[in-house]
Amino acid sequence: MEDLRVSSWNELTEALFAGSWQPDIERFRSPFVFRGMTCARYDLTTSLARSTGPRQLEDHILRAFRKYAYAPALDSYSVWQWLALAQHHGLSTRLLDWTYSPLVAMHFVTEGPEHLDEDGVIWAVDHTKTNALLPSSLSALLEDEGTAVFTADMLSRAAQSLRAFDALSREPFVAFFEPPSLDERIINQYALFSLVSDPQVRLDEWLSKHPDVYRRIIVPRELKPEVRDRLDNSNITERVLYPGLDGLTRWLNRYYSPRLKTVERHHGQLPADPAGSR
Repeated sequence: MEDLRVSSWNELTEALFAGSWQPDIERFRSPFVFRGMTCARYDLTTSLARSTGPRQLEDHILRAFRKYAYAPALDSYSVWQWLALAQHHGLSTRLLDWTYSPLVAMHFVTEGPEHLDEDGVIWAVDHTKTNALLPSSLSALLEDEGTAVFTADMLSRAAQSLRAFDALSREPFVAFFEPPSLDERIINQYALFSLVSDPQVRLDEWLSKHPDVYRRIIVPRELKPEVRDRLDNSNITERVLYPGLDGLTRWLNRYYSPRLKTVERHHGQLPADPAGSR
């Protein structure tokens, strides 16, 4: 799959929304999920794979998390709910964060002013096509439920543990997993996770063997300031995507950063007050 390098906001939005029209239901319903990254050279390595010996460490890390994070309200959690909770709070897991929203993906391409001088990338994966490569038991489960993405409850019906999940097929496969609405951050980011059946398999390497299921849209560094401004004007900001004071401070620190001002000044304008005239 060749990268698609866009040169304008219009080209970017057209590329991200391409394939959304579903003639059978006469609605715009994209089959793609998106992951935005500040640097196009970054791969899809999970936080767990960056650790030493992911296969050996995975069970131990998650077991320790369950032990020390325990609360009575979590007593009925399945391994999949625990895994989602752990990923959400920054534990090293085999999951990667994705979003249904192209605009949220754009945000993560432009979030860090320190990376404005590097090309960004948005990965777009057609989860209906990755579902066609699932083991038959998982495909049947999706069909029974009439959905294209798994929930924690659905995964629990298919496998009670990570090892049981991995054993569903000899060949690595990818499932997309929508977490419970743990808090507003997951809701506002329109979030879901990718789940590979072998924690040592990098998702980008798996995708390269199935080039028809994905595309990569390169956002040139020259376009990043415009994309960032348009997202700010559309209220796609840290203040919304990370609800609370932490998100507010991240937004303000980024919006008023010297790096952003330098780029804006080069284009002949400085940022206005993010709160507008209010």
